[in-house]
Amino acid sequence: MKITVLPGDGVGPEVTRHALGVLETVSAAHGIEIETREALIGGIAIRATGSPLPQETIDAFDSADAVLLGAVGDPAYDDLAPDQRPEIGLLKMRQHLGGFANLRPARAFDALIDSSPLRREIFEGTDLLIVRELLGGLYFGEPRGFDAANNSAFNTMRYSVSEVERVARVAFESAIGRKKKVTSVDKANVLETSRLWRETVNKVAADYPDVELEHLFVDACAMHLVTNPTRFDVILTENLFGDILSDEAAVLTGSLGMLPSATIGGRIDLYEPVHGSAPDIAGKNVANPIGAIASVALMLRHTAGNEPAARSIEAAIDRALAEGFRTSDIALTGAAQVISTSKMGELIAKYAVEAEASQPAKAGN
Repeated sequence: MKITVLPGDGVGPEVTRHALGVLETVSAAHGIEIETREALIGGIAIRATGSPLPQETIDAFDSADAVLLGAVGDPAYDDLAPDQRPEIGLLKMRQHLGGFANLRPARAFDALIDSSPLRREIFEGTDLLIVRELLGGLYFGEPRGFDAANNSAFNTMRYSVSEVERVARVAFESAIGRKKKVTSVDKANVLETSRLWRETVNKVAADYPDVELEHLFVDACAMHLVTNPTRFDVILTENLFGDILSDEAAVLTGSLGMLPSATIGGRIDLYEPVHGSAPDIAGKNVANPIGAIASVALMLRHTAGNEPAARSIEAAIDRALAEGFRTSDIALTGAAQVISTSKMGELIAKYAVEAEASQPAKAGN
């Protein structure tokens, strides 16, 4: 498996380093050969090359099976025009890789129930997957820009039937292996794009008679995420709504640092933690690497097709948390085992191998 590694900005290099350590350890245990190539994106790329996505990085994508990203964002470039900032490198990369479906799981870790801002009885048992359309909507619609006097600005939300249909199928296929329910989120009472979205999702649903479909307006969905999150299984939504709702769902787990994501459907899959670059804690060895580590578990599941390897990492994360180990972002007051980024990465790598060793031997070849 050839992987282009983009450590990026802020805490990105730290969490990526430990995610790769876990990936290499588990891959060796499962006989998966890995070849990595590092490249630049975001603020560090601007600093080195003048571009947030240099051609050398694009060239590195084309020989890869998957891309592992740390984080993008640097406040030093906040005054640049929107089309020159570090984040534009991320948008251009997504377009180049072609992945149109962003998968963001969020579940209640038993050991962290009391770290959630929600009461235990509301959040306990939550296990949902947000499927976010990633290449359409306001982020990519044309025209966009400012008027000549910079007195007004405009963006265009645009979707086609084919764009909605392909991401809807990812959601329904995902639901088949889960609790067989899809909640499609839109704003069909005021937006034409949302009416097209709803009509198209209804047509796709006819091909999945065993999967329950419900529709919710985005504001209602945001409310239910904090009042009754266990009602959800798979949430399907467009780009902007998905960006906001997935961050809301992530916070419910106790920290943005906990959650992974996968972007699939294109030529090359992309894996990254949900969190940002967190420049205020960069270099301090306190960032939570679990989101990045869980992202390589998704890589093993979706790109390598090795479910046992993915599960061994997820079991190791659960064990580390169950034994009381915490990075500072998920530590409750008085927690006795607050550990560093590097220590958490080392523990999860160790536990993943032990989880594999504890599995019953398989007969035959």
